[in-house]
Amino acid sequence: MNAWQHFKNDFSTSASIAGLITVLVSLTGPVAIIIQAAKAGGLSQMQLTSWIWAMSITSGVCGLWLSIRYRTPIVCAFSTGGAALLIDALPQYSYDDIIGAYIFAALLVVLLGVSGLFSRLMQHVPRSIVSGMLAGILFAFGAHLFVSLQQAPALVLPIILAYLVIKRAIPRYAVLAALLTGIAVCVALGQLNTQVLSFSLVIPEFTTPGLSIPALVGVGIPLAFVALASQYAPGVAVLQSSGYHHTPISPLITTTGISTVLFAPFGLHGTTLAAITAAICTGPECHPDPQRRYVAGIVCGAFYIFFGLFATVVTTLFIAIPETFVASLAGLALLGALCSGLAGAMAEESEREAGVITFLMTASGVSFFGVGSAFWGLIAGVAAYAILVWRRKPHKAT
Repeated sequence: MNAWQHFKNDFSTSASIAGLITVLVSLTGPVAIIIQAAKAGGLSQMQLTSWIWAMSITSGVCGLWLSIRYRTPIVCAFSTGGAALLIDALPQYSYDDIIGAYIFAALLVVLLGVSGLFSRLMQHVPRSIVSGMLAGILFAFGAHLFVSLQQAPALVLPIILAYLVIKRAIPRYAVLAALLTGIAVCVALGQLNTQVLSFSLVIPEFTTPGLSIPALVGVGIPLAFVALASQYAPGVAVLQSSGYHHTPISPLITTTGISTVLFAPFGLHGTTLAAITAAICTGPECHPDPQRRYVAGIVCGAFYIFFGLFATVVTTLFIAIPETFVASLAGLALLGALCSGLAGAMAEESEREAGVITFLMTASGVSFFGVGSAFWGLIAGVAAYAILVWRRKPHKAT
């Protein structure tokens, strides 16, 4: 029986709905963050649309192919923490050097992931350090949520309330509820600029990669660490906790890493494994039979490709809504990741100061020698850990 016949036999409405919802939830928050990053970096609308096109197409193709290949609900996505990192990074470097850093980060991910160095490296870099760096990257988003509330309370307060109410009832749809509520409020207040909406197909824009050592160090290395720690590691955990232990990990990392290298010149900052949203397709709500849940991964991939082809619609929709809406939506979308980062930084009492130092250095936004704060937060945290916590192994008596 070929793959198509298997798919027809295993197809279910519940799995298809799970795949569609996964795409909607996955796009809602990250696109808001990418809009902010593009504005901070002064990217053109064509470059922004190309970015969303590239990340949607690669996520779709990788997820669809891997789900068929391994008959597992594999959901690919894009590094949300990486997109957040770029809000500070894009203004500091030329766009072609940023593209070069994307490629470097992807190659580093493939090397660390496939060789097994990642798992060994993560054993030596304390969780508090990586979590503190991630929390520092995301801190500004959480803070700006309440700045937006001060600037536009009539718009932002209903969005926050919708998020909290749905978060209590159906957590995975909280961000989607915030988006729909915000659009409804914008329409009611007359703040939706429908004139900028466009329904044309995307023509992606190619950018020749540059080579800048400060960009490779200040963007490429933190981008790789954030992708591995906040996307790949929990993504693998979601698969394994759902019973898919048979699925090999190296091909997943290789496939997504190579796709990033190929599509980085079109603006892609990193295709990875989905983490939290992947649970929508891997859990029993998708389908009672684990052997038939791979259909959700295929449907998810197909919808990603569809939205990628019409990325202009997605882009112009977010341009049509007020900046305070985009900022508040991004803050809410990253709230869970920020909580996880802070919790991880504080989890071990002996490592808390090192975690806090990493968090503060990263959140400060400082830059030395043209290298951004995420890298220096990592360095400062490791140094603090070495001084405060690390102990030499005692010599055995002879």
